[in-house]
Amino acid sequence: MNLVKVAVVGASGYSGQELIRILMGHPGVDLVCVTSRQLAGKSIGEVYPRFQHQRFADVKFTASDAAAVVASGAKVAFLALPHGLAHEYAKPLIEGGLKVIDLSADFRLKSAAVFEEFYGTPHPAPDLLPQSVYGLPEIYRDQIRASNLIASAGCYPTSILLPLIPLLKAGLLDPASITVSSMSGVSGAGKKVALDYLYCECNESARAYGVPKHRHLSEIEQELSNAAGTPVVISFTPHLIPVNRGIVSTTYASLKPGVGIEAVTAALKAAYQSEPFVRLQGPTGGADIKNVVFTNFIDIAWRHDPRTGRVVLMSAEDNLVKGASGQAVQSFNLLCGWPETEGLL
Repeated sequence: MNLVKVAVVGASGYSGQELIRILMGHPGVDLVCVTSRQLAGKSIGEVYPRFQHQRFADVKFTASDAAAVVASGAKVAFLALPHGLAHEYAKPLIEGGLKVIDLSADFRLKSAAVFEEFYGTPHPAPDLLPQSVYGLPEIYRDQIRASNLIASAGCYPTSILLPLIPLLKAGLLDPASITVSSMSGVSGAGKKVALDYLYCECNESARAYGVPKHRHLSEIEQELSNAAGTPVVISFTPHLIPVNRGIVSTTYASLKPGVGIEAVTAALKAAYQSEPFVRLQGPTGGADIKNVVFTNFIDIAWRHDPRTGRVVLMSAEDNLVKGASGQAVQSFNLLCGWPETEGLL
């Protein structure tokens, strides 16, 4: 396997740190550049003692400068930046000949108007939106292989879209009936220092937030609409729970007349039976955070409620791995023509 030179732009957050951990164990990676304005000059091992005496531990952080990333010789750049910053790097890096995998929300939406509606500001680089590919490998595998700009799917959206998309494509659900309740660990809020995410505010507590219009709704509805072939609007309520990492989503939807649980099971198996990172737990199993943390797996289970005619879909994933860095590496493997599992199993 030939080594591919890789850069991580914005490697100081939780997703960036997780990305470094995964890349350290990837046999095809030569990590030549990691950037962070506040950490410039320090080595990875110095900043993250858990990585000392490991591969790439001596690589030093540099200032976040697109020209320097291009000069590093990197062929692929991961952008692990807060929302609203990735556009500053994506265009010059692509023009410099790099392929870009963006972990933020900057390029997930195809409509600049929808971006402005949900993020409260005009899109800073609308000219790049047509060329971006939504980074959900199980759905857009072929497009990812051929792309220069991959917009890796969000954590909540991944947990919601993967169970729903096959059922909508098969015409099994009433799209207007979809309601989702999700629970996320505190790392999903990032490293920012804010009262709501202090230990004493989160521990021994749980609460809904982002109600009724969480930003991730925009990409969820975009992708559900693509699957259904008609505009889809859903109710989505995320909750913060006192764990470090992990997401559990429970989705409720009405089955169309005459559709039973057997059709749901058949559609999910047809879509995912051979997928390396989707584990189907069936109509009697469950989805539990403890079984997916520190992995790139998503576990999916389902039930039929004959009293209401609804299907209940349950999923669990690690928000920092399958919901962020692991999924980005899955796309990286596709770009390089390697097995999707490389460095992830």
